Amino acid sequence: MTSSNIKTTMVERFRGFLPVVIDVETGGFNAKKDALLEIAAVILRMDEHGQLYRHETHSCHVEPFAGANLDPAALEFTGIDPHHPFRFAVSEKEAAKKIFDPIRAELKETKCSRAIMVAHNAFFDQGFVNAMADRTGAKNPFHAFSSFDTATLAGLAYGQTVLAKAVQAAGIKWEGDKAHSAIYDTERTADLFCKIVNTWDQEVGFR
Repeated sequence: MTSSNIKTTMVERFRGFLPVVIDVETGGFNAKKDALLEIAAVILRMDEHGQLYRHETHSCHVEPFAGANLDPAALEFTGIDPHHPFRFAVSEKEAAKKIFDPIRAELKETKCSRAIMVAHNAFFDQGFVNAMADRTGAKNPFHAFSSFDTATLAGLAYGQTVLAKAVQAAGIKWEGDKAHSAIYDTERTADLFCKIVNTWDQEVGFR
């Protein structure tokens, strides 16, 4: 494979889309009714050899919106106390600005037309991000329904669909005691996505 087979700009590699990795922690499974409690986004960049890497992580804890449901089972699973003062949680409107503004800046920098969400079981995260944008009136930089799902990609690449197992199958360190933090899960998902794309481009080639 020659270097001409590898795209070295983000706008070329993903048909004008900018992949941004997202993870959310929530108070349940229903994006319309359950609280969004934590969100993190990892912006990816591409080096001169066309290899993806993690660039920046943006995150915040989020206050439950008015009337939001908080499922005790979900809170036990994530270990989040929504009312803990040291969460320093912000409103959904502030959270949308904190997450969306750097993505819009990166879109401008890369000349990409729109962000596309990368997430593990992306339908879940996409639903909560879209619901936050709807509730706050924030301009959503993400494609409304398209995404890259690392559960599917890892199932193809490594035969694993659980994030922890997929990350380890990819040769990436996984620390179970840090799981279910939006920052940690997002960064490991980003590493997994980069590994899959970079391995494909190196071994198969992208034309």
